[in-house]
Amino acid sequence: MNSYQIALIPGDGIGVDVTDATMDVLNVAARKFGFTLVPEAFDWSCAYYQKHGAMMPDDGIATLRRFNAIYLGAVGWPDTVPDSVSLHGLLLPIRKAFTQYANIRPHRLLEGVQGPLRAEGFDILCIRENTEGEYSGAGGRVHQGQPNEVATEVAIFTRTGVERIIRFGFEQARARRKHLTSVTKSNAQKYSMVFWDEVTKDVAKDYPDVTVSHMHIDAMAAKMVMAPQDLDVIVASNLFGDILTDLGAAIQGGLGFAASANICPDKSGPSMFEPVHGSAPDIAGQNIANPIAAIWSGAMMLEHLGEAKAAQAVLDAISATTAQGIGVRPGASRTDAITTAIKTALEGQA
Repeated sequence: MNSYQIALIPGDGIGVDVTDATMDVLNVAARKFGFTLVPEAFDWSCAYYQKHGAMMPDDGIATLRRFNAIYLGAVGWPDTVPDSVSLHGLLLPIRKAFTQYANIRPHRLLEGVQGPLRAEGFDILCIRENTEGEYSGAGGRVHQGQPNEVATEVAIFTRTGVERIIRFGFEQARARRKHLTSVTKSNAQKYSMVFWDEVTKDVAKDYPDVTVSHMHIDAMAAKMVMAPQDLDVIVASNLFGDILTDLGAAIQGGLGFAASANICPDKSGPSMFEPVHGSAPDIAGQNIANPIAAIWSGAMMLEHLGEAKAAQAVLDAISATTAQGIGVRPGASRTDAITTAIKTALEGQA
């Protein structure tokens, strides 16, 4: 029997609620498919920061290294800790330390979910570069508070970083519908984005079976609204991918359905799985958070661990639940009711 060590970081707000829901469902899948999940929880969060002055201990990265995967609920409590502190103190260091350079976010309508668009049947996989680019953390401020204050935020793009995410995107497209769209803004950003376009064209030579398109970020935003069914795999930089995947979440019915995975493709370190939504402090602990995005992220974790049948069973159970109208509208179904419905659907599968 396979056994997997899982580091749980419930984090803040509804992160705690959806993490509990996810583990309830994944444990059902584990029993059904004959493997075990061995979770260990860490209280690293904004509450932890208030007590210790850091989002995680100094040996946090070393502690996480021994796990097969990391599951993160949500992080953020802006009334007490600035988002810039919580993000750069926990999420980004984990992504960078374990070279989780591929952020994967699927966008499609679950059965029974009514999206805001007339389009139906779209299935988009957005691949976001996850460790450099616009979120590299290079820059600074001088003359703070003075009329001549200057702030810089330097986007760092390396050939290694760009090539590996483009190649990862091509591999995903090859396994799907063989169409990749690279998103830049090379008409305005004549260095970094022209560089990205050039690397994409070089890598494309190794994938003659995949059709390649190039789009500017503004045109892609319109495309995702007007004709999402024409899109297959999208590859974008850290910032552009971040923005586009929130748009993707909107067209698939909202952040309650938006799952994600931070992947270390060579498995030299653990990968991390998390819903796209934030910590939503205003509804924390009220049993009204939608856990579907979190449970979907958990299914992505199972697939990454090699339990593909269990992962698909969880996704099928989610679809069976939304097909009944459960969890399809914000606040209409309680967290525990959605979780129970998914578990029941999972247990009832042949």
